[in-house]
Amino acid sequence: QVQLVESGGGLVQPGGSLRLSCAASGSIFIINAMGWYRQAPGKQRELVASITSGGRTNYADSVKGRFTISKDNAKNAVDLQMSILKPEDTAVYYCTANLRERFSIRDMNYWGEGALVTVSS
Repeated sequence: QVQLVESGGGLVQPGGSLRLSCAASGSIFIINAMGWYRQAPGKQRELVASITSGGRTNYADSVKGRFTISKDNAKNAVDLQMSILKPEDTAVYYCTANLRERFSIRDMNYWGEGALVTVSS
């Protein structure tokens, strides 16, 4: 079994910063990419940022220049550094990974349970 565990959510004032972390554990053969999605109340889940095993990154337009995604291949971990946070960044943030388990022939997507980020004064 594979698990993704997020940490680092919480309450922050507008303009502040917050760092989310996610670690994947279990019977992992290879991780192709990891990323972060978010879902605000009443809205669809959307991609925030992603990073491949080779380091290629992709960001939603709404977070470019404010958020930075980074990874630690040795730890099967990914971080999301969020700066200049706005109230509209308030959402549950989900870690995701596209990976292959040991002895499997298929790549699959896995999700964490989510971390709440609230941006409010």
